[in-house]
Amino acid sequence: MRDIANFLFEVGMLKKTPRTGFRFLGSGCESVAEHVLRTIFIGYTLSKLEADVDELKVLKICLVHDLPEARTGDMNYMYKKYVTVNEEKAVRELTETLFFGDEVKAAIHEFNEKKTKESLIAHDADQLSLILQLKEYGDLGNKYTKDWIEFARKRLCTDTAKKLADSIIATDSSQWWFKDKSNWWINGGSDNIT
Repeated sequence: MRDIANFLFEVGMLKKTPRTGFRFLGSGCESVAEHVLRTIFIGYTLSKLEADVDELKVLKICLVHDLPEARTGDMNYMYKKYVTVNEEKAVRELTETLFFGDEVKAAIHEFNEKKTKESLIAHDADQLSLILQLKEYGDLGNKYTKDWIEFARKRLCTDTAKKLADSIIATDSSQWWFKDKSNWWINGGSDNIT
């Protein structure tokens, strides 16, 4: 159980590990754990939109795809130009004491290889998570997000993800909660006005 406890403490590091690309964008912040959570929900959604997909495999890949970053930190595209991370060593060391370590290692490897339909969907979920975050910052005025979104969109693999990206880009990020412009916003939901 000690190895399991250590693993779960390590997973907790993802809450404290910042996604470093936002430094270059000039606004925004997100932890790796926040990114992973949204990626899981996107992977789940894409699995519902695609035929003949192992949904559980997509979810597992989305869940662990950035787990090595608890040890390596987040390597944005600029950092990757200059720094080489030994992700293989990080994965080996974080999984070697776990009885389910081979399963985690296989899911991370499958994500990195991008050869199966499930890994392509997980990869798309990862990029769509970024696109959603960028769209939110763009809607709040960051003028650089449009270029970043275009690069992320070009990394998408499936037609479904590309269609979803187009919808994300065309949708105001506040619409889900602010589309009802009724008197509720004046009265605060109270039917009794005195």
